[in-house]
Amino acid sequence: MKPEIRNILGGITGAVVLNLVHEVAKRISHKAPRVDLLGEEAVTKTAEALGVEAPTGEALTASTFVADLASNAGYYAMIGKGDNDTILLRGAGYGLMAGLGAIGLAKPLGLNESTVARTDETKVLTVTWYVLGGLAAALAIKSLR
Repeated sequence: MKPEIRNILGGITGAVVLNLVHEVAKRISHKAPRVDLLGEEAVTKTAEALGVEAPTGEALTASTFVADLASNAGYYAMIGKGDNDTILLRGAGYGLMAGLGAIGLAKPLGLNESTVARTDETKVLTVTWYVLGGLAAALAIKSLR
């Protein structure tokens, strides 16, 4: 299998794990980060900035899910660049940076930061889930090598 395909499959694995954790957590805890709401706001603002009508309802949910899955998969796929000896460290590092970016960049990007940074607990959960996604991607890539 070509390294690029392996890395993309690993990235998809990480993105799916991340989304599953988000979806399960939001259904069982009102304290859970709502990355889905942050994403919906980003999709809406992006559409408006492009001068197109933003999707609403189920179309917005689906568009956000696809955009989130694709962007996280592409990001996590980069974990595969490098050797196996440090892949888990890279996975954790990429996840850490993504989680910190989610909580730190929402406000500067004009998004509602309370969806991912409402409390210290919410912030820790947001970062932890992105780290889990990065580790899942790293493990998938490593197992495909």
